[in-house]
Amino acid sequence: MGGAVSAGEDNDDLIDNLKEAQYIRTEKVEQAFRAIDRGDYYLNGYRDSAYKDLAWKHGNIHLSAPCIYSEVMEALKLQPGLSFLNLGSGTGYLSTMVGLIIGPFGVNHGVELHKDVVEYAREKLDDFIKGSDSFDKFEFCEPVFVVGNCLEISTDSHQYDRIYCGAGVQKDHENYMKVLLKIGGILVMPIEDQVSATSLLRDTRSNTKRLAFRKLAHGGKQVKQL
Repeated sequence: MGGAVSAGEDNDDLIDNLKEAQYIRTEKVEQAFRAIDRGDYYLNGYRDSAYKDLAWKHGNIHLSAPCIYSEVMEALKLQPGLSFLNLGSGTGYLSTMVGLIIGPFGVNHGVELHKDVVEYAREKLDDFIKGSDSFDKFEFCEPVFVVGNCLEISTDSHQYDRIYCGAGVQKDHENYMKVLLKIGGILVMPIEDQVSATSLLRDTRSNTKRLAFRKLAHGGKQVKQL
């Protein structure tokens, strides 16, 4: 999935293209995308593909297309101080951008099935904190990444203002994900090849847009508490 906008020469050029195509629509989302160079999340030797509007996968490491991340960031309607849960947190790229918006009084948790990917995400987070020129310009909510199966999170766990599930799920998993969501919160998730952005109010309202996601894996370490 991807190819919705032209490739960029660098990260800023890619963001310009996403803005022009109306995938990035708010200033705070734009600032987060510009602060974190997508190319830094690629393995050495693959960075030439970083600024194309395409997904990238190498082993268990996966990055969605920039247009997908743009839609997700806008759909989450992030604000300072919110709590965020990323189910299938992958490289940590999205969680790190979220942390720039929700700030030091927020909560930023990520659950990822693969241990090697969690280690990769922690390494990239450390690189950003220690080496990025942008880091000191933001008040940051540092993501916490754990290994686990997002379908086995204890239902008496912490509830969140915002949840993103980046792995493909079935319709019957939707209610389970909502258990983790606070009243008034927003859940962004793929359901049967569509993205559903649901606000949990007295009634459930959702808008869907067709996007492609990787399949949700079953099995793995249970996450008892975050």
